Amino acid sequence: MGWRSHHFESLARGLPRGPKSQSGSVAHMIALLARRLAGLLLTLFIVSLLIFTVMDLLPGDPASIMLGTSASPETLAALRHDLGLDQPLILRYGQWLAGVFSGDLGQSYTYGVPVAGLIVERLAVTLPLALMAIVLSVAIALPLGALAAARRGGFLAVLATVFSQISIAVPGFWVGLLLIILFSTTLGLMPAGGFPGWSAGLLPALQALVMPAVALAMPQAGVLTRVARSAVLETMHEDFARTAVAKGLSRNVVLWRHVVPNALIPILTVIGLQFTFLVAGAVLVENVFNLPGLGRLALQALAQRDIIVMQDVVLLFAALVIVMNFIVDLSYLAIDPRMRKAA
Repeated sequence: MGWRSHHFESLARGLPRGPKSQSGSVAHMIALLARRLAGLLLTLFIVSLLIFTVMDLLPGDPASIMLGTSASPETLAALRHDLGLDQPLILRYGQWLAGVFSGDLGQSYTYGVPVAGLIVERLAVTLPLALMAIVLSVAIALPLGALAAARRGGFLAVLATVFSQISIAVPGFWVGLLLIILFSTTLGLMPAGGFPGWSAGLLPALQALVMPAVALAMPQAGVLTRVARSAVLETMHEDFARTAVAKGLSRNVVLWRHVVPNALIPILTVIGLQFTFLVAGAVLVENVFNLPGLGRLALQALAQRDIIVMQDVVLLFAALVIVMNFIVDLSYLAIDPRMRKAA
């Protein structure tokens, strides 16, 4: 099964690759972007409604959790009124949605501070960590996968297979524990955990994120290596690649100038999925390295039944996934003239 979408393949089949296919109408492109953006906003609205409804259906009373089981019914009722929990569901949803659009994400029940400040503070850790991990993953996987496809049966092909199998099989938090034992406990080269904050300086902050980024990147690099190898192998059998070889171009020129750029669509798809996973799914690694990240905040809010924090963090995760898919779709149009013409 090919990596390209069957829909786009059927529309793009037979379309030329020349300048004519690259010069699309500006008005049509604007209309396409407007439709995609409208679909993105509609999806976000539906997701926000689902998140709010599901959170409201979760068992347990936030007021009871905050005050304990010994609180009197009058005290519980007063706290529920202060938190707005006694209002109808649709009214609370409207107030929450209006706050999201205005930037007022509410007040945390547990921490007693605005949720927006909490999220920004945790994003300052999680977002650079995810970016470092995805850059490291791409830097390892793309050259290794492409060279393994170009040299089938050679040493690099075997190395790519072994690396991808091992890195996928080994959990990221276990890699993190090994890194702590080796580089922190044994060699004393890196901090074992914690985050000093960006105010402590760029170098100390980056040092605190290096080992977590490696632990997060290794499993993702294994997956991306397999995807890159398969995509490059498939592209190498297309007519334009064989024509380039027949013209006498060197193997490296054909690989990096013609084959790899045309194999980027499935690779970009996986990179987009991996980035959202790294932002939302780094809870275990953040706990191993004691990092105050967004995933750890979500876990703490779930344990403490802090509904407003849970709602806002889950909505942010969903928005990141939707926006990243939107960016990946736009990148398809940017790198493949056939898809731009078909769209």
